[in-house]
Amino acid sequence: MRVLAPYLALYKRHKWLLSLGVILAIVTLLASIGLLTLSGWFLSASAVAGFAGAYTFNYMLPAAGVRGAAIIRTAGRYFERLVSHDATFRVLQHLRVFTFSKLFPLSPAGLARFRQGDLLNRVVADVDTLDHLYLRVISPLVGAFVVILVVTFGLSFLDVTLALTLGGIMLLTLFALPPLFYRAGKPTGESLTRLRGDYRQQLTSWLQGQAELTIFGASTRYREQMEQTELNWHESQRRQSELTALSQSLMLLIGAAAILVMLWMAAGGVGGNSQPGALIALFVFCALAAFEALAPVTGAFQHLGQVMASAARITELTSQKPEVVFPETQSEAPASVSLTLRNITFSYPQQAHPALNNISLHIPAGEHVALLGRTGCGKSTLLQLLTRAWDPQQGELLFNDKPVSALDEMALRRTISVVPQRVHLFSATLRDNLLLAAPGASDEALSEMLIRVGLEKLLEDAGLNSWLGEGGRQLSGGELRRLAIARALLHDAPLMLLDEPTEGLDATTESQILELLAEVMRDKTVLMVTHRLRGLARFGQIIVMDNGEIIEHGNHAELLAQQGRYYHFRQRL
Repeated sequence: MRVLAPYLALYKRHKWLLSLGVILAIVTLLASIGLLTLSGWFLSASAVAGFAGAYTFNYMLPAAGVRGAAIIRTAGRYFERLVSHDATFRVLQHLRVFTFSKLFPLSPAGLARFRQGDLLNRVVADVDTLDHLYLRVISPLVGAFVVILVVTFGLSFLDVTLALTLGGIMLLTLFALPPLFYRAGKPTGESLTRLRGDYRQQLTSWLQGQAELTIFGASTRYREQMEQTELNWHESQRRQSELTALSQSLMLLIGAAAILVMLWMAAGGVGGNSQPGALIALFVFCALAAFEALAPVTGAFQHLGQVMASAARITELTSQKPEVVFPETQSEAPASVSLTLRNITFSYPQQAHPALNNISLHIPAGEHVALLGRTGCGKSTLLQLLTRAWDPQQGELLFNDKPVSALDEMALRRTISVVPQRVHLFSATLRDNLLLAAPGASDEALSEMLIRVGLEKLLEDAGLNSWLGEGGRQLSGGELRRLAIARALLHDAPLMLLDEPTEGLDATTESQILELLAEVMRDKTVLMVTHRLRGLARFGQIIVMDNGEIIEHGNHAELLAQQGRYYHFRQRL
């Protein structure tokens, strides 16, 4: 149960709204019990009074009580659903924000060992499962306990023995069955949570890798594996349904036994009256209605195992300590940046060979540097260290001769503009996709930047209101790359990190983009990763990397003057 403690604390934010929901649930249950109890007594008493009691029996007051209880039950049920679900959605909202706030500092180091499908399942499905904690566990349990006390207290005015007998049976049922079915349903709940995550992870992998699976003839085998996981998931759902049916049947059996006990005891007299008459129906119908309040409790505790499994999966994700920690004190973003790397060595987790090995480099402010080398030689890793996605295990990384770790996160983000290798297109308007980089930019500035990077066609039709991504226009690889360049230029930071910014562009567009970058970034410090030789004359330094080390370092003219080095340089690409 300890695993639920951090999430129960979130309920304190809405304790009044949640408490109101519980109170309305209790009122609704009591109105329902009162309706059936009063109706049973009223009909029985009317039958006993007969025609002769038309003038002596008070028909009006019980009839009014029945109507009042029916109205209270209907209104109470409506407002209880309204308040409880509103409170639950508010708790889930805070839970999602809480989970994401814990995940964000972990990226990418803390999330690297989780697959995308598994990560998505934890953030979405497991978080949603936690709404059972209030709706199916806390509210029914508290409501049932209070109802038992109120019913026992109310019936004690008529007969203490009968009231305590009914209350004792209900309390014993409340405290005995839920733990029993929790134990029985825990393995199934954990299995459901695990299989749901496995299936969605496999489905995500299958959708993303259909082309590769088809090419290598593995699509059928992978599909069979996914279908087997689905069958196991359905089997777990079947076992949970059987357990739910068993709990309901057992509750009906206990309720029927309690009704027989009430009928037998009430027949012998109620409150010293050996001829109880209609009071027998009152106790019988009260027992029948009261056990309906206990019906959700046993089923609720079956879901507790699933809730705890989901909470454990989320806790496993959020309890990690970030690999990179930013200072809490705010600092000013520098107007210009010089880079210094001193003996930088970095290895990815569980990798035997370092991605960067003893890298030392100095880039003056305003210098443009091209970083070249084969795929996997450490170029992109070097850019990630500059953005503090990771911290090196050894060495120093300095901005203006000061450790980059001295900058708080906001200052660091204002200092750097990045064109990543993988560009994410958000399912939003074109305007929203650009405002991520410059929230205060005007529509005119956004449109002008799109025209400068050659994306003026995106302004056709709905203009900046055009919807991109799912349900909207999809962009090609070249268009995505230019959108990322537009974002980086709108951000307008003194340090530009470009990871293959012209990949996927034709020669003409590539030349235009390189000219634009040279114009806009004239006074900025630029570090560009590329595999291409076009436009290298514009760069003051050219660095060639291999196996995490710098093997060539010079400028374009030097490499051209020394044909042997230049040939070696081309071969290294």
